[in-house]
Amino acid sequence: MEKTRSLLILYATETGNALDAAEQLCREAERRGCPVRIFSLDEFDPSSLPCEEFVIFVVSTTGQGDTPNPMKAFWTFLLQRSLGQQWLKNTHYAVFGLGDSGYQKYNFAAKKLDKRLADLGGTSVIERGLGDDQHPSGYEGALDPWMSSLWTMLYNQNPKFFPKGLDISVSDIKQLGQPKVDITYLDSDSVYSQSSSQIDLKSLEKDIVRCRSILSGKKSNNPDCFLKLVKNQPITRADCGKDVRHFEFEPLSSNIEYEVGDVLEILPEQSSEAINAFLKRCNLNPESYIIVKLRNKEECVEDSEMPIKLKRFVEMTMDIASASPRRYFFEVMSYFASAEHEKERLEYFASPEGRDDLYQYNQKERRTVLEVLEDFPSVDMPFEWLVQLTPPLKTRAFSISSSPFVHQNQVHLTVSIVSWTTPFKRKRIGLCSNWLASLHPHQRVCIPAWFKKGALLAPQPSLPLILIGPGTGCAPFRGFIENRALNPNKSAPILFFFGCRNEENDFLYKDFWGAHLQNGGVLSEEKGGGFFVAFSRDQTRKVYVQDKMREQSGKVWELLRKGAAVYVAGSSSNMPADVFAAFEEIVERESGVGREEAVRWLRLLERGGKYHVEAWS
Repeated sequence: MEKTRSLLILYATETGNALDAAEQLCREAERRGCPVRIFSLDEFDPSSLPCEEFVIFVVSTTGQGDTPNPMKAFWTFLLQRSLGQQWLKNTHYAVFGLGDSGYQKYNFAAKKLDKRLADLGGTSVIERGLGDDQHPSGYEGALDPWMSSLWTMLYNQNPKFFPKGLDISVSDIKQLGQPKVDITYLDSDSVYSQSSSQIDLKSLEKDIVRCRSILSGKKSNNPDCFLKLVKNQPITRADCGKDVRHFEFEPLSSNIEYEVGDVLEILPEQSSEAINAFLKRCNLNPESYIIVKLRNKEECVEDSEMPIKLKRFVEMTMDIASASPRRYFFEVMSYFASAEHEKERLEYFASPEGRDDLYQYNQKERRTVLEVLEDFPSVDMPFEWLVQLTPPLKTRAFSISSSPFVHQNQVHLTVSIVSWTTPFKRKRIGLCSNWLASLHPHQRVCIPAWFKKGALLAPQPSLPLILIGPGTGCAPFRGFIENRALNPNKSAPILFFFGCRNEENDFLYKDFWGAHLQNGGVLSEEKGGGFFVAFSRDQTRKVYVQDKMREQSGKVWELLRKGAAVYVAGSSSNMPADVFAAFEEIVERESGVGREEAVRWLRLLERGGKYHVEAWS
C-alpha cells in the first residue's frame, strides 16, 4: 500500500507576511491529512533539494526587486553553473510570491525563482501565484484561489496526498491543536528582582536579546548601542499639514560607528496606557514572572529559560497597539468566544467568503490587536496563543542624515511624523515616529539602536553623483554632502534634485543646501554641480523631481557620460518608477539611441552598481 505523500514548504520573509502565508498553506494541507515540513530558506540545505519530491516556495520581494535576506544564500547556490538542466528532474514545485504592484519590479524574487527552478529541470505543478499588496484583500486575494487550485492539482495527480479529501469542515476545537509556545508562570516571590531607579544598560540589553530571541528561536543581535535624544527640531512650518523633525542622538553606551548611506534601526517604546489596557483586557498579572519556550524546539536559545516579568515581555516583543493581526488570529479567537454572535462573526472573518470584509474591517482600518480584542469582549484567549499570534514588535529603519566625520559620536535622522485617517475617519499614528517626537532632549530614555548597511553605498569622493531625493528622501544626501564638503577641492560634481510641496512649508534643510551652493561649495555650478528644487504645489501645474531632471537633461547626460552614479531615495509609491522613466527619456534624447537601447544602457548601470534606490512606504 502506497504511503501518504508529504509536502515541503520553504519560505523567505522580511516582514512576516510570507511566513504567515506559508503557515496557512501548512495548516490547510495538514487539515486534509497531508504531512508537512516547513522551514525558512536559510534553515534548509539547498544541496538536498533534488531529494524532495514536492516543494512549495513562498517568497516575498523587498526593496526594488530584491530577494529577502533568508533567500540570499539559497539563491546564490541555485545560480551555480555546475547545476545541470536535469538537477531537479525528480522535483515538483509550486511558487507563491508576495509583492506590491506599485513597485517597478513587482514580485521579482518569485518570478526569477520560478524560472530558475524550471531551468534546473523542476516540474511546476501550477502556474506561480502572485500576491499583491494593492489588491483589496492584500496578498490573500490571490493566495486563497491559488491554494485551492494547488490542492485540486495535487489531489487529481494523486489522491494519497490528502487522505481526508479536498473538502473539509473546520468547526471542532480539537482541530486547533496546541500553540507553538509553552509558558511557565512563577511566583514573583521566588524570583530575585533587583529594583533600582538607575537604568542598567546591561540588564536592558540582556532582556531585549532574550525576549526577541525566544519567539524566533534564533539568537537575536545585541543592540549596537543605546542612544539618548539631544535635539528634537521641527523643520516644517507649524500647521502646514506635515510634521518633519530633525533628530540628533548621542550614545549612552559604546561609541557610534557608521558610514554615510547607512541605516539606523530603532526599537520603539509602546505607550504604557496601551500596555496596561492590554494586560487588563487579557486578565494578565503584570508583576508575574514567566518562562517562555517554543514547543518542539530541540535547542534552547541561551538564557531562554531565565524568568522575565510578564509586562516586560509584552512591552518588548508584542506589537499590541500599532500592527494589525493576521487572519489566523480571528480563526483562533473564534474557538475562545463565548458569545454566539461573536463566534459566528469571527468564523466568517476567518473564512474565504469573509476575506474581503475582514480586509475592510482589519487591514484597511489598521485595527490593532488591542482594538480587536476589545471589539470581541467574550473572547478569552490563552496567553500562549496571544504570544504566538500577536505581530512581533519590530525595529523601524531610518536613513541616517549625518556624516560621522562632521558630527563625531552623533547620529542624525530626518523623520516624517506619521499620521493618517482611515476610510472610517479614524485617526491613526505611526508608533516609532510619534514616540520619538514625544521625547524631550536630554530626557534619559534609552533607545536601543542597530546600525545596518542600506541600499545606498557610500560613494568615493572622486565619483560624480546624481542625487534624487524628494521629501525625507533627502536625508542620506545630507550626509553625502557633509562628507564631500570636508574636502571640496577633491569632490567630483554633484547634481541634486530635491522636491517638496511648498517653498514656505516643507523646504527641508533649505539653508544647508543654500550654503553648499555658494562660494565654490560642492553643489555650486563652478564645481560642475547644481541644486534643483521641484515645488509641487506652488503653481497651478504640479512639478516633480522628474520634471526638473528633464529640464536639466543636458547636465544629467553629461555627468552620466563621465561615469556618474545615480542615487534615488524617498517614497516607494510612484517616484522610483517615474524617475527611471525620466532617465530613459534623457538617455534616449541626448544620446540619440532608441528607447529599448536607453533602457538596456540603464540596466547595465544598475548591474554595474551605479544605480541605487532606497525607497520606503
